[in-house]
Amino acid sequence: MEIFLIVLLLLFIIGLSSMINHFIPFIPVPLIQIALGGIMAILPMGLQVPMEPELFFVLFIAPLLFNDGKNVPRKALWKLRVPILLLALGLVFVTVLVIGYLIHWLIPSIPLPAAFALAAILSPTDVVAVGAMASRVKLPKNIMHTLEGEGLMNDASGLVAFKFAVAATVTGYFSLAEASLSFIIIALGGLIGGAIIAFAIIRLRVIIRRLGMEDVTIHMLIQILTPFVIYLSVEHFHLSGILGVVAGGIVHAIERDREQSPTIKLQIVSNSTWSVILFILNGLVFVLLGLQVPGVANSIFENAAFNNMDVIGYIIVISASLFVLRFVWILAAWWTGWKVKQGIVKPPLKAIGIMTISGVRGAVTLAGAFTIPFALDDGSPFPERSLIIFIAAGVILMTLLVTSIFLPVIARSKEEQTGENKAEKEKRALIQSHSAAIKAVESSITNENREAAIRIISKYNVRINQAHAAGGQKNQLEIREKENKIRLIGLEAEEREIMKFVKAEQVEHEVANLCLEHIRRMKMAVTNRKKYRRLISFLVFKKLLVMSSSLFLSKKRELIEQRKEGLHKIIAMKVKTAKAAIREIKEQTNPDDKGISLIVIAEYSSLISRLKRETKASKGHEQVNFERDLQYTAIQAERDEVQDMFEEGTISFELAQKIRQHINIREANTVDESSYGS
Repeated sequence: MEIFLIVLLLLFIIGLSSMINHFIPFIPVPLIQIALGGIMAILPMGLQVPMEPELFFVLFIAPLLFNDGKNVPRKALWKLRVPILLLALGLVFVTVLVIGYLIHWLIPSIPLPAAFALAAILSPTDVVAVGAMASRVKLPKNIMHTLEGEGLMNDASGLVAFKFAVAATVTGYFSLAEASLSFIIIALGGLIGGAIIAFAIIRLRVIIRRLGMEDVTIHMLIQILTPFVIYLSVEHFHLSGILGVVAGGIVHAIERDREQSPTIKLQIVSNSTWSVILFILNGLVFVLLGLQVPGVANSIFENAAFNNMDVIGYIIVISASLFVLRFVWILAAWWTGWKVKQGIVKPPLKAIGIMTISGVRGAVTLAGAFTIPFALDDGSPFPERSLIIFIAAGVILMTLLVTSIFLPVIARSKEEQTGENKAEKEKRALIQSHSAAIKAVESSITNENREAAIRIISKYNVRINQAHAAGGQKNQLEIREKENKIRLIGLEAEEREIMKFVKAEQVEHEVANLCLEHIRRMKMAVTNRKKYRRLISFLVFKKLLVMSSSLFLSKKRELIEQRKEGLHKIIAMKVKTAKAAIREIKEQTNPDDKGISLIVIAEYSSLISRLKRETKASKGHEQVNFERDLQYTAIQAERDEVQDMFEEGTISFELAQKIRQHINIREANTVDESSYGS
């Protein structure tokens, strides 16, 4: 039961990290997850999740690298094979030598073989962390493919170098010739073994299909088990399980590209299932890392043998040295290639800087550090084991922080660096959000809702044209404020019109209250976004309760008839108030604001047309329902697009809020119409 509760808590932390990142997207999710993990470890809850490296590799690293191997562009990897191998092999071994000697010089209490072991485990970059960091910026494709290829390959080379360095520390024996030969056998054996096992699993799936077993569940289970089978099988023969799962993923990608997958349904289920699995595994990797940090830190900070400031200084120096060495290696390799081989473009410093800053260390580093034995062959303790693990954890955090801060700055486009005109940014964002809504509606078109879809798409096209026309104006904020004032004029006119009918006793109080409630929602949408969102959530919940309770009412038909009768009365009142709003706007609007007022008047006119269609035949009623559903789809697509732009850093928080406010107004109209039918 305790394990189950711990798993639930870890999953809750992953979900919480995504929610936090939604509001502060400039902080990468891995850092949020590490911080939450660290907080959970510090709190007096007794939460202890010991790091078991072997289990960690097979449970997390195997499926993550298998998926990366399955999705990585193979043509791009082959085209970039030279720079990838220079980073995944050359840089790893140079790092072991240079950083190893540096660590031994900085901390003489760490013997040279143990220093090489620490340098080796610090050499691999984390492909998961790199992907999380790069999601916030637009990296050139060649650079991203190179980083992906490096992350896939250098885990194996770094871990093999680490194992030999640890063995040399434990036994006191090391042979460069034996180590080189063993590395070749382990690497090639892992690649070949993974490819063979993957091919055998694919043939098994084909045989199962030929036997008539097209059950998606069985095939999905085989897919999920595949990376674990490959990793454990290859590791059983003391070969590289990491390269094995990468090779297995590539073989599965080839099989997928040849369209040998059984059904479209399996592909859809596979994509959905793997997206959930990868989301959870990615999150767990960094949450578990965060859980280990406080315990590792305490073992050093509470030890009188270590000076805390000196230890932090070691982490800073080693982290800086890793970045400097990476920069020099990439610059030298790129510059040499440009000098030697014709046709290669001169290396730009910006690209070299991006690749340097992207050298993030991650979970593989910490998991590998925990595999260091506690004692040597002679029974003496492994030298400075706790310090080595602490330095590894510190370097991980330092590289994550440096990358999260400097990568967006270095990768910024010239347009972003010079400061794009705010009006142009808003115009571009509006057009992009409207275009996303059009795509969402187009993907939902059926024969039944085609007419309603065409109407919605045409409205969004009009908005796009309006955005193009308004893009050249200097003060977009002033325009939005004027538009909001005009909307408030119309809403106040509606309110007065309702009160006039109430005083004349020409409208029922229930109808009047419903219409006044809608006006209050619209005012909130214009003036206060937070209050509006809370009210909308309450109304949706209330509507669901009414719908669910109506299922148990015996006089359902009678209620439906009463509802239709009330609906016609509300529609009639709404048409009158909309006409009153149009009259008031025409009277009070200045000639200079005529263009803005026409937009609001057009929305009122469109609302009147839709409400009149509500009273027509059943077919018209169905079209109205289709239009509401599609409008909700479009609104959600707009919100998603705005959030994506905000998370990518292409729009500011202020601009995102401004666009959401106008989306709220359209949603308020849609909620109002759907509430009439409820």
